Amino acid sequence: MFATYLRRELLNRRRQTIVVAAGTALAIALVILVTSFSSGVRNAQASVLDSVYGVGTDITVTQAATAPAEGEGGQRFDFGGTDGTTEDGTTSVSQSRLEVDRGTTTFDASAVETARGVDGVQTAIGVLSLSSTTFSGELPDRSAAAAPGGTATGPAATGEAPAGGPDGAGGSSFGIDSFSVLGLDPAGSAIGPLADVVLTDGRTFTAEDAGQDVVVLDSSYATTAALSVGSTLDIAGTAFSVIGIVTTDSPDASTASDTYLPLDVAQSLSGETGLISSVYVQAASADDIPRIQSDLEAALPDSTVSTQADLASTVSGSLSTAGDLVANLGTWLSLLVLAAAFLIATLFTISGVTRRTREFGTLKALGWSNGAVVRQVAGESIVQGLIGGAVGIAIGLVGIAIVNAVAPTLSGSSASSTAGGPGGGFGPGAAEATTTAVALSLPVTVPVILLAVGLSVLGGLVAGSLGGWRAARLRPAAALRSVG
Repeated sequence: MFATYLRRELLNRRRQTIVVAAGTALAIALVILVTSFSSGVRNAQASVLDSVYGVGTDITVTQAATAPAEGEGGQRFDFGGTDGTTEDGTTSVSQSRLEVDRGTTTFDASAVETARGVDGVQTAIGVLSLSSTTFSGELPDRSAAAAPGGTATGPAATGEAPAGGPDGAGGSSFGIDSFSVLGLDPAGSAIGPLADVVLTDGRTFTAEDAGQDVVVLDSSYATTAALSVGSTLDIAGTAFSVIGIVTTDSPDASTASDTYLPLDVAQSLSGETGLISSVYVQAASADDIPRIQSDLEAALPDSTVSTQADLASTVSGSLSTAGDLVANLGTWLSLLVLAAAFLIATLFTISGVTRRTREFGTLKALGWSNGAVVRQVAGESIVQGLIGGAVGIAIGLVGIAIVNAVAPTLSGSSASSTAGGPGGGFGPGAAEATTTAVALSLPVTVPVILLAVGLSVLGGLVAGSLGGWRAARLRPAAALRSVG
């Protein structure tokens, strides 16, 4: 009888059912979209962090950058009188250097063993961030600026600057080629910069590559430099054989460095023997990270110990803006719409109870208990809420599908310290901005659907409980007076 009466009342009050269900549907759809959008932004932020940090790395140890000593300026290339080769009055010179990134502080590699000795640390590796710079150019021979008899001619006589290129007119031409180099332990690539890359050609490092002149390239740099597996790359005057090419999982992200070398080789070529620029640490348990951070700070007092959460706080750009929007406007808007939907359902239910005074009074006169009346009104409200919830879930899923089809792009920039190297470290020091574009994808999870169903039932219970309480207060005499 309950189901029959329930179905009849819902059909007889279609307008009330439609209005209440529509309000609930709007609120549920908004909750689903906001929740999924928030999850999508968090996933996008995680993708940005992976591209600049490295999968499996929980903590990074660096040292604060030191200011250059007095008299130290930018990089300089000095050439002696016998450097280069001269032909037709033009001297061609070339010089390569492999140096620590400007603003980066190196420290003793023993910090790696110290980090591994901290309780709760699963593993740790040291890396050395470097820059390879090659200067090549053509300089004119200015020693023949004087004509026979001691009289200077041309620009030397007038004091004018030489004009033209290296074609005998007196000018000069030069160029600088620079790319990033990261030295790492070939046997420790399970964490750090090479942990989140995909091997597209060749192979990656093995333990046997220690001390060997081999290099792994980022795919973008390999394309720009027209290099492939088996090619030779000159770094600081040493020929390296290309053994592999890597890229990231996301086509919009970039790897931590243009090139990767065995750590001992990078240290030797750069003159930084026994030194590193950062330590990547992996914790055995995520719950231990705060304690490990404190222990590392105590074990390495001169170092800066930072976690992935510290790096996350530096993410900015439209990615951070979208996250703030979801966390603030979206959440409050969802709560307001939910409150409005519940209020509408409650008001309509109480209003319906008031119009059904004769009906409920008659039912009570026929023997219906207060509990039966409350169950009847609550049942109608819950069904209305479930109808609205089903419609809201459908609208929310359609909205998610539309957003995923459009795939809007969010940009995230992370200011990472050069003390940690390109994309890998963070902390004080010269900031290096890493920008990554990520396509926003909204996930659909079972908890979100269950949340929507729960909210639908909750809305029906709130409205039904208040309406049922109002109906239960009616007395059979009220129905008799209404009939009379």
